[in-house]
Amino acid sequence: MESLPENKKIVLFDGVCNLCSSAVQYIINHDKKDIFRFVALQSELGISICKHLGISFSKMDSIILYDPKTAYFYKSSAVIEIAKNFGGLWKLISIFRIVPIFISDRIYDYVAKNRYNWYGKKESCMIPTPELKSKFL
Repeated sequence: MESLPENKKIVLFDGVCNLCSSAVQYIINHDKKDIFRFVALQSELGISICKHLGISFSKMDSIILYDPKTAYFYKSSAVIEIAKNFGGLWKLISIFRIVPIFISDRIYDYVAKNRYNWYGKKESCMIPTPELKSKFL
C-alpha cells in the first residue's frame, strides 16, 4: 500500500464489465484536475487494496472510491463522491444524498446485477492506451 499515490483518489472497478469500462472513460474525460487513478478489482493490486481496507469479497461487484488515508466509498456513495470532484454543475449531485442510502444502493444493485446482460462482458480487463497508461496503477 506504500506505493499508492497519496494525493490521488483511486477508483476500483470491474475490469471485465463494459459498463464499468465506459464509466472509467467518462471519469477520465471529466477529470480535468487529474484527481483519479484506476485499478481493476480483479487485479493483484485491486485485491490487495480491498484486503487492506477490509472490504469483503461480496462488495467487489461494486465501484469503490478509495481516498488513501482518508476514507472509502462504494456503490451509490462512490458514484456521488466521484462526480462531486468534476466541479461545475456536477457539485449539485450532492443533492442526491437526500435519497436514503438503502434506496440509492438498491437501484445501484439492480443495475450491477444486470450490467453483464445489458452491456456485455469482456474476456479480460481493459488495457489502457499509451496516453492513458499513467492513469492506471
